[in-house]
Amino acid sequence: MLLILLSYLGGALTILSPCILPVLPFVFARTGQPFVRSGLPLLAGMALTFALVATLAAVGGGWVVQANQYGRWLAMALMAFFGLTLMLPHLADRLTKPLVALGDKLSNKAQQAGASAGDSAWSGARSSFLLGIATGLLWAPCAGPVLGLVLTGAALNGASAGTTLLLLAYAAGAATSLGLALLIGGKVFSAMKRSLGAGEWVRRGLGVAMLGGVAAIASGLDTGLLTRVSTVATAGLEQKLIDKLSPRAPQDGAMMAGGAMMSRTAMTGNGPAMTAMRGAAAGGSTLPVEGKLTQLTGAVEWLNSAPLSAEQLKGKVVLVDFWTYSCINCLRTMPYVKAWAEKYRDQGLVVIGVHAPEFAFERDIGNVRKAIKDLGITYPVAVDNNFAIWRSFGNQYWPAHYFIDAKGQIRHHHFGEGEYAQSEQVIQQLLEEAGRKDVSNSVVSAEDAKGVQQAADMGQVASPETYLGYERAQNFASPEGQAADQARSYTAPAKPSLNQWGLAGSWLSQPDQVTLNQGTGRIVYRFHARDLHLVLGPGKDGKPVRFRVTIDGAAPGANHGTDVAADGSGTITGQRLYQLVRQSGSIGDRTFSIEFLDPGVQAYAFTFG
Repeated sequence: MLLILLSYLGGALTILSPCILPVLPFVFARTGQPFVRSGLPLLAGMALTFALVATLAAVGGGWVVQANQYGRWLAMALMAFFGLTLMLPHLADRLTKPLVALGDKLSNKAQQAGASAGDSAWSGARSSFLLGIATGLLWAPCAGPVLGLVLTGAALNGASAGTTLLLLAYAAGAATSLGLALLIGGKVFSAMKRSLGAGEWVRRGLGVAMLGGVAAIASGLDTGLLTRVSTVATAGLEQKLIDKLSPRAPQDGAMMAGGAMMSRTAMTGNGPAMTAMRGAAAGGSTLPVEGKLTQLTGAVEWLNSAPLSAEQLKGKVVLVDFWTYSCINCLRTMPYVKAWAEKYRDQGLVVIGVHAPEFAFERDIGNVRKAIKDLGITYPVAVDNNFAIWRSFGNQYWPAHYFIDAKGQIRHHHFGEGEYAQSEQVIQQLLEEAGRKDVSNSVVSAEDAKGVQQAADMGQVASPETYLGYERAQNFASPEGQAADQARSYTAPAKPSLNQWGLAGSWLSQPDQVTLNQGTGRIVYRFHARDLHLVLGPGKDGKPVRFRVTIDGAAPGANHGTDVAADGSGTITGQRLYQLVRQSGSIGDRTFSIEFLDPGVQAYAFTFG
């Protein structure tokens, strides 16, 4: 919505461009004529010109996606070029001169047609229509840099309805300006002449900003910004709208997108929808058609594969897995998804992972690429940073599995952990429907999964997922109270109750994280579960952060997690989920403490299993 609004404003403000001035006197000359005979044909001609531009962009816009990283570099070069045209009006004038001349000729023809044909309705409408085409031809090159940025940005997301929406929003903005010009007439023309000087400085300022942005992207500086800007705020607003329009009841423990409603409690796998499906899949009943596989466009990058489309996947059974790499529920489903991809690959199953980030650092493609390598994922992964594929499915949860048949029809979905045997039976049924012979009726087991991918001991989990940023924090027990967006010295609670937590040391609390501001610091949590995980990252400088873990005041020993030694020591080297406790004996209420020996650490959320 923000991009559409910016495109609309960009179109509306294009009327301030100097090279639009030659055609405006002819536009204003029609202010006293009937709108249906004069103004409407003019706007229709202009709309037709923009429609042609939109069509060309939609047809050719996919080249950037197909070219993958090389296309992105070319797109950045185009953005730099458009930035230069904003800074250097003479360069823009030279580039747009041929189209401006063509627009002038059409404008003159329209004027002559109107003058020579008297007052007939047809002739007046025809001349206005020609004038509209001329205005559109002039508007596009005069908009040059602004329209170019819209087209380039749209090309980065590939040819899609979104591309057309951006261009239509731009055209609507331009038409709004023109409509106001028709209503108000020469007063606008005079005011625009007076504003041209200021407008040029604004354009040059935008050009400088655009070149700075391109330089930041090319040098990788944008990565640092992305890792400090949360996805949750905007995703939550969008998700609330989706919830209003199409509410869908979550299954037990699925992680739901949507601001403060988000939760990652582990799933028991006994939801009513899955209980009903169990009988249908086991008995071979026909699974219902839930929808069609939409175009998989909008990913900022594809890993392990070239971009895939719905047409390419026809004839294949497809499993689409929505996940994000710091989500514990997603990680615990991963052994099954990987096993299915391997087991049924030769029988026609295609698994596609759609990585939709929750935390800002999960938008960093380098982080995603490393996570895929560490997790041993070899199937295609679409990096859905803009939630384009997510929205096309109407999805609301991590993890979410959608099962698509060989005809491109969605036949089943499952949210969260659990019901793995039933999900595999759905895959088997869809493969048999597609004509595959000798499809195995056995199911895979992931009992040997290690570390964070091992199934939770749900009977022992009495602690909920807990976010540390002030926007969604609960049960904070430090006596000072959590301060929003400011550094504060905290004291850890002396005797926290179950599921209470607190800070010690100087911390900066932000919407989705807390950052150790200086010196050393601690986080304390009273929990009840076999496993304790914490999403952590090093500071802005990326330097490793040393830490020490204790359980009830002592080193964890045999109860240490995979990221901690028996003496409690460990190091934070990247932004991800860390397993800090895995108890091997009896489970009870325990007081967990992690002391950070270096400043800068970022802490996001506790999860349990």
